Amino acid sequence: MMQHEVRPPAGARHSRKRVGRGESSGHGKTSGRGQKGQKARAGGNVRITFEGGQLPLVKRLPFSRGFVNIFKKEYSLVKVGDLDRLEAGTEVNLDILVQAGLVNSVSQPVKVLGDGELTKALTVQANKFSATARQKIEAAGGTVVEIANAGSNT
Repeated sequence: MMQHEVRPPAGARHSRKRVGRGESSGHGKTSGRGQKGQKARAGGNVRITFEGGQLPLVKRLPFSRGFVNIFKKEYSLVKVGDLDRLEAGTEVNLDILVQAGLVNSVSQPVKVLGDGELTKALTVQANKFSATARQKIEAAGGTVVEIANAGSNT
């Protein structure tokens, strides 16, 4: 087959329907637009959410408006005061937090918040720390290790 022999398959191309060319054409007079009204006019149509003047659904359900941020990161939150029940010198990681019941699953990244007091030196590994949590852990003689967000919902 040569380049000049390439043709579209049979039935792929249609000639344009010429409307308004006499009453006997099948598409004459009103040209398939019905009788008078907004939708019969050029450029006239109603928006897709139009309900004939009735209060639209989007206004009847005001709390359904807005949007959902698909890039939002959900964190499992752990308070510094909750870490105080672990033994001194413990290396706190995600597995230990799940065993202690402080975090429900390993699927979400963990953020440590500064609520409560810490009296023991702990090495805490988490994805994020608040500034007060970092201060309280280090003031108790512990260390803070920030881990990458591998396996989190990015």
